[in-house]
Amino acid sequence: MSQHQARIRWARRDDEKFVDSRYSRAHEWEFDGGVTVPASSAVSSVRQPYSKPENVDPEEALVAAISSCHMLSFLYLAAKEGLVVDSYDDLAIGALARNEQGRLAVTTVRLAPCVHFSGARAPSQMDVDRLHHAAHEECYIANSVRTAISVECEWKYVGH
Repeated sequence: MSQHQARIRWARRDDEKFVDSRYSRAHEWEFDGGVTVPASSAVSSVRQPYSKPENVDPEEALVAAISSCHMLSFLYLAAKEGLVVDSYDDLAIGALARNEQGRLAVTTVRLAPCVHFSGARAPSQMDVDRLHHAAHEECYIANSVRTAISVECEWKYVGH
C-alpha cells in the first residue's frame, strides 16, 4: 500500500482578531512532489474578503479529484484494450446539498467527459460505456466517498 500527504498551511495576519470570525481563510496546500496550490474556503461558504475566489476551495478539489481519478482509470483501461485516446476533456460539476443526516455535503458529482479516439480500432458505444463503468469501479477516490457519481460521456472516433 502507499501513503499520500499534503501539508496545509495557514497563519493569522497581525491585523486580524480571529475571535470575531473576520480572518482570511486563504491558505496553501503543499504536496509531496513540491507543488504548492493557493487554497481558500468557497465564497459560497464564507464571503469575500475572507475567502479568495481565485484560490482552489476544498469542494472544487474534491470534484477535481473524482474527475481526475476517473480519467486516469479510463485511460489505463482504454490503453489495456488497445484503444487510442487522443484527448479527454471533462467539465465535472459537484452539488453541495444536505445529506441523509441533514449535513451539508458534496452529494452528487456529474462527470461529462468528451473523449476523442483514433487508431486502428474504433470503439463502440458499448465499449465506451463499459470503460466508464469499469473506470468508476477502479477509481480509488470514487471508492472512498459516498458522493453519487454519474457519467454523461460524449465521444468521437476520428480514425487513423
